[in-house]
This record gives sequence, C-alpha cells and structure tokens, in this order.
Amino acid sequence: MFWAYILRCSDGSYYTGHTEDLENRFAEHQYGPNPGYTRERRPVELAWAQEFPTREEALSAELQVKRWSRAKKEALIAADWATLSYFAIPPGERAQRTGLCGDAVPRLRSGRTDKGQMDSLSQNPIIVLVRPQLGENIGKAARAMLNFGLAELRLVAPRDGWPNPAAGPAASGADEVLAGAQVFDSVAEAVADCAHVYATTVRKRGVTKPVLTPEAAAREIAAQAGRSAILFGPERSGLETDDVALARAIVTVPVNPAFGSLNLAQAVILCAYEWSKHGPEGAAGGLAQPTVEDLLPPAPQDELEGMIAHLERLLEPRDYFFPPSRAVATRRTLRTMLTKPGWNHLEIRTLRGILSTLEKSLK
Repeated sequence: MFWAYILRCSDGSYYTGHTEDLENRFAEHQYGPNPGYTRERRPVELAWAQEFPTREEALSAELQVKRWSRAKKEALIAADWATLSYFAIPPGERAQRTGLCGDAVPRLRSGRTDKGQMDSLSQNPIIVLVRPQLGENIGKAARAMLNFGLAELRLVAPRDGWPNPAAGPAASGADEVLAGAQVFDSVAEAVADCAHVYATTVRKRGVTKPVLTPEAAAREIAAQAGRSAILFGPERSGLETDDVALARAIVTVPVNPAFGSLNLAQAVILCAYEWSKHGPEGAAGGLAQPTVEDLLPPAPQDELEGMIAHLERLLEPRDYFFPPSRAVATRRTLRTMLTKPGWNHLEIRTLRGILSTLEKSLK
C-alpha cells in the first residue's frame, strides 16, 4: 500500500508528499539528517494521510493536493467537505451557487459558516490590476496580497488574457486569489460597486486629488463605510490619466527621487502591509507574528569567572600581561570586554571548549 500525506511544519506551512512506508517517512522528516524543506521547519506533525493501492495513485494525489490553495488543504485536513465543494465550483459560478450575494454564505478558512466573518472580509480593499502585462507579475501580486490577508483580485483587460498559466508558479501557493480573480473590460466596470477608489501613481497626471501614503490610505479605508478599491497600473507605464480620474485620491510612496521605480508586486505589498496594520481586527485574515524564541538568560557569575580565569591562564605564560606595571589595568580591560555581551551558559561552554582545544594544541 502507498500513502499521500500532508505535514504541518513549525512555521505554519504545509508539505505534501507520498510514500510506501508512512511511519519511516515521517521519522525522516522529523529526525533525518538529509537536507530538505521540512528539516528547516521542524518539528512537523502529520496533518492528513490517505492510503492508495498503487504508487501511481498516491503520486497523482500528491501532485493534485500540492496545487491546492492553503484554504483548500486545510479544508481537506479538517474533512470539511462543504468548503472543498465550494472550491470545486468554477470561480465565475461561485457567487450564484453559494449565495455570496444572498443569505447563504460558504464556510471560509476556519471551516465554519460565519456571516460575521464574511462581513469582516468584505471590508478588505479590492486590489485592481489595470491592464497587467505579464502573468508572472499577476501571480506575484496575488502572493503579496495573501501574505497580508487580502484575497479579492480584479483584473482589467490583462494583456495576455486570463487565466494565464504563468501566474500560478509565481503565486507560490496563493492560488485561491488567482482562482477567485474577476476580469473586467474597463476600470469603471471593475470599481462599479466600490464607494472609494484609490489610484497608485508617482506621476502628476493633470488631475487635482488628495495625495496619501499607503499608511494614510489604509487608515482612511478602515474608517469609512462602503467597499474600497486600490488601482495599480500596467508594469511599463502605470495608470493613465483617465484611470486616475476615476479615483477619489492618489496613493504614492515616498521614494528615492533619483530612482522611484517600484515593480507591481512591490507596490501591492506596500499597500497590503499597511492595510494589515490598520484594518479592523480580524479583517486581515488572522495574521500571525512569527514565533519569537526566548533568549537564554546570562550565565551565573561563577561560569563567567571560570572562563575569564581560563583565558588568563593561557595568556600569562605568553607575556600578554607584560609589563607587570600594566598587568592590573590589562586584566581589568579584558574582564570588562568579556562581561559586556552577557553570555548565556551555552555560549560560555562553547568558548571554554575553544580555549581547551587551543590549550591542547599549544601543549
């Protein structure tokens, strides 16, 4: 028998694989010496596994699940068949078949039907890419969005059409954003349901509008009722004057005046990051600060004294404290220098090991 499986890593990411010996394979991920994705993200835990009669079927399941979004993988892990069914619906049909415009609301990442959660997410600004040129840049923008909890992407007349096969790899797993992307023929149609529209540009377009930083725009979006959209222009030339004319304010970033060029994903991630700080609680998708490891406390004074004495014992026969008239001052300076870092017991033990090695080689 063969297995397809999903591991949850210590950084919250997921690893998908297949094997004929699940127990040994898991042990390799958890304790094995070979380099790989999971080795740098231990400890790992087995989140999901399914048995298959042949290796081909297990491999096929692995490749299928690998392409799924994080939300879809979590639905599989939770055995949340309603959410899996929702993601199986073509994006263009989801609104009609799941009742997004009515009373029925699909279950989201938490695996539960929660109208309050949908209302919170509806406050998130919509990212609108106007006439984007490269599929890779659309994918990178989607990745930047999902990093900070934004998932609603609208495309206006993408040059190479949509869907674009180059977008998926560049999105690095943000396929739920790409799957839900909507395409419009004009900017006016893309923002028709939005009460507040912001245009990102660094150029003067012959229109007089308030100019905001991404931080100020995020605060304003969070404080006002109605949906908001942020426009981003084509990679080569940015938004046209007619595009900016539809907006109520301009968003621009203070940059080096000698080099003010930002790529599309950079511009998106700046606005998304500021929104994640100023948006309503929970609206940014439950962002989590990476785990902070507690620092070890400084070692007891007697361990530090032992290290200093050890070092002085090595230095004395080599006339480091010569002339004798300067010995006291030299020892005091050495002690002051070694006391400043606040070494923990592991660091002192390491330094003592270094000194012992040097001592042996000198003998």
